[in-house]
Amino acid sequence: MKMDTLEQKTPVHILLVEDSPEDIELTIEAMKSNGLNTVINVVTDGVQALKYLRKIDGYENKITPDLIMLDLNLPRKDGREVLAEIKMDEELRRIPVIVLTTSRAESDILTCYSQYANCYVTKPVDFDNFLKIAKVIEDFWIHTVRLPKMHG
Repeated sequence: MKMDTLEQKTPVHILLVEDSPEDIELTIEAMKSNGLNTVINVVTDGVQALKYLRKIDGYENKITPDLIMLDLNLPRKDGREVLAEIKMDEELRRIPVIVLTTSRAESDILTCYSQYANCYVTKPVDFDNFLKIAKVIEDFWIHTVRLPKMHG
């Protein structure tokens, strides 16, 4: 199922919050391999993520993302704290947050859903499975659901 022509022209803005250079490259490559019109911005720690989202300290001109892909294990401020702050913020809470992490811990899953994560995905270790996950994310979050437009 493809988006209509008008929607395809409008890029989907994704904020990837990830500190692993390998996982950043893998995620971007996997998302781009699907041919989706996306703009992926990357920040590598939780403090940067919140500055980006709040448009402060050098991030003033950044576009509010349509979707956030958030790792849990981040330097400076971990993903659990970032998720909690996003979902407590009146302006940011509507942005869907996909937790994309290596953690399979039930406590992390419970914590993330308790803090209103929109979904929790465990990162696959190999590229082929990562491509499959990216395709599922694309099919559901880009083609199936209606995302709130957070930018003009």
